[in-house]
Amino acid sequence: MKRRRTRALLVAPLVGAVLATTVGVTSGTEQTPVTGPAPGAAAWRADSALGRTLPDPATASPERVAGFFAELSGNERRGLVRRHPMTVGNLDGVPLRVRYQANRLALKREQRRQSARATAEGLTREDHRQAREKVRRYARLLAPGRQILAFDPRGRGQIAEVFGDLAHATRTAVVVPGSDIDLADFDRGGENRYGRPAGMAAALHDRMVRRAPHTRSAVVAWVGYTTPVGLGPDAATGKLAEAGAPRLVRFLAGLKRTGAPAPAVLCHSYGSVVCGRAASRLDRSEAAGLIVFGSPGMRAGSVADLHTRVPVWAARAAEDWIGRVPHVRVLGLGHGTDPADPGFGARVVTAADADGHSGYLKPGTDSLDNFASIALRAYGTVRCAPASRECADAR
Repeated sequence: MKRRRTRALLVAPLVGAVLATTVGVTSGTEQTPVTGPAPGAAAWRADSALGRTLPDPATASPERVAGFFAELSGNERRGLVRRHPMTVGNLDGVPLRVRYQANRLALKREQRRQSARATAEGLTREDHRQAREKVRRYARLLAPGRQILAFDPRGRGQIAEVFGDLAHATRTAVVVPGSDIDLADFDRGGENRYGRPAGMAAALHDRMVRRAPHTRSAVVAWVGYTTPVGLGPDAATGKLAEAGAPRLVRFLAGLKRTGAPAPAVLCHSYGSVVCGRAASRLDRSEAAGLIVFGSPGMRAGSVADLHTRVPVWAARAAEDWIGRVPHVRVLGLGHGTDPADPGFGARVVTAADADGHSGYLKPGTDSLDNFASIALRAYGTVRCAPASRECADAR
């Protein structure tokens, strides 16, 4: 008993430091992760119009889904899109163009629903305001040329958008964001636009095109999990990452089944915790590499502890506040060793020009150049951190 009490006294200050510098104790809101298939799954399961059982959105593998859609005629595909746009639009393994069409229809229907709510009797003024904001948000997503690969309005909303021609790309990347990202913040402009998924993906795609104009490339901004809000306990634990990791694994498997080449997966901030939990379930046919930056840790002490077959790259800017966070795990709090620490075993690249925690993909930065080189598999042009033997060997 005395020994346990002594240990608790020694650990308590460290736990306090993790909470104070990582999460701020009470300044965030605890989130319930969105899991399972998108709304409409029950109607999909009950649909017998084709005279056959449709793949269950909750259990069917992307391989099963891809095989099913390959057997359908054009009219049959269009019928499923019309009857079940949200299910088709979020079903990994469905052909890309079909998903784009489905999500466009789902967005239009949800926009009409919110437009009706904006003036509906019996709702509060705040309800009306939120509905009007969603109508404007969906109108932006419906702008010509946008390629929405996933859309789920549940909770704070989830979405994925493609930049470039993913159907014909030979080099691809997927951006996995960190805290405070949802449907409302996904593509917000302004000073911090390069810290948000759409801005990060657009900047990376633009840099890839400029670096290799004759290489067909595409980048996906993926907000397919419930992210932490603010600096609350969710940001210091693995709960949301544990719920998000299977969704990321399934999404990447779905891309593989559409014929897309294995992407470099860019994992920012808490997104690197999600990637850490997914790492053991990925191989190089699903992810060409994991790039973690601004990371609080991957809930592992080293690359070896990730048990992954995928190369791991890392970057951290000197001015990134995440560097002042205790990279420890104590009583379930914290996420472990800094992946940019030489002892972790990742291939560490330079990020001297990155603008704090949210400016790693800002145009003109060495981190953006490095990430583009990795995504293009032009490893000889990567600028390695001085102490990273692993990075130098990879080149």
